Amino acid sequence: QVQLVESGGGLVQAGGSLRLSCAASGSIFSINAMGWYRQAPGKQRELVARFTRSGSTNYADSVKGRFTISRDNAKNTVFLQMNSLEPEDTAVYYCNFIVVLRSVPYSSNEYWGQGTQVTVSS
Repeated sequence: QVQLVESGGGLVQAGGSLRLSCAASGSIFSINAMGWYRQAPGKQRELVARFTRSGSTNYADSVKGRFTISRDNAKNTVFLQMNSLEPEDTAVYYCNFIVVLRSVPYSSNEYWGQGTQVTVSS
């Protein structure tokens, strides 16, 4: 089983920055994808940024040029650096991993963090 623990959310003024972290633990054989999603009140959960298996990245158009995803593979940790924050970025941010479990070869398993609140004031 895999657990994701995320942190780094908070309250900032428009134009400010935050850095989110998410660490995965458990019997992980390999990671096929890792990234960040967010959900604002009354909105569907949406992709913010992610790494694919190949190491390429995808960003939502709304955050390109402002957010940067990075990772520490040795620690099974993914980060999201958020700069030039806008009130529209206010949401609960969730990290997401898709992994193969050591105990179940060839499996594909999706896990979510508990969510961290990001609030940007105008």
